[in-house]
Amino acid sequence: MLSQFDFPTSIWLAVLGVTLLAGFVKGAVGFAMPMVMVSGLGSFLAPELALAALILPTLIANLAQAFRDGVAAALDAARTHWRYVAIVSVFIMLSAQMVNLLPAQVLYLAIGVPVTIFALIQLTGRRIAFHSRHQGAVSFALGTVAGLIGGVSGVWGPPTVIYLTSMDTPKVEQLRVQGIVYGIGAVVLTTAHIGSGVLNAQTAPFSALLVVPALVGMLVGRRVSDKMDQSRFRQATLAVLVIAGLNLVRRGLGG
Repeated sequence: MLSQFDFPTSIWLAVLGVTLLAGFVKGAVGFAMPMVMVSGLGSFLAPELALAALILPTLIANLAQAFRDGVAAALDAARTHWRYVAIVSVFIMLSAQMVNLLPAQVLYLAIGVPVTIFALIQLTGRRIAFHSRHQGAVSFALGTVAGLIGGVSGVWGPPTVIYLTSMDTPKVEQLRVQGIVYGIGAVVLTTAHIGSGVLNAQTAPFSALLVVPALVGMLVGRRVSDKMDQSRFRQATLAVLVIAGLNLVRRGLGG
């Protein structure tokens, strides 16, 4: 089934390397796998193939992250953050219907600039945190932003990280909630691209093949994450968030 992808050995090694790196980052901080894969693979593969390649690894990785500690733990995290999960899901579905109304570049800039500023401010030691009594309002505000952006552009990770970081969510719970939110989005993304034809009988085997290196990288990343205390995990998360924000700005500027 993979005969149509008769790449040179160097391209296959690059594909596997990018996927391992994406899995490692995902395992270490809980997000950014699609960003790493689409940016890396898109530099030497056709855009449609790069997008198809990340679909199944992203889906499986998010489900593994969400249910790492079992169904009961995942359900408990979902109950704690149910407002955010529900709002993101609803607005992804709503905004996906308006995909042609607003240029994706505008949305990339709209989320990339504030995300970068937020993460840089946090990295300087100035904490932006909200009391738990404000969780409802923060959930609604950031969940709406994440859903609106996600449905149109496929990017809802950075607002989710801002929400969890600003609520000072413990590391293990933060990783679990990210897995739940991204897992829902990944199911929507997979379904949408089966319908669009991006994930088809030709590209699905290629995407499925990359599940293995993605999970290997994720396992290594988890081991690194497990050794980080809450403070170091927060710093690592914010550093990746800066990179994600700058990447969104680059895409918004047409880079």
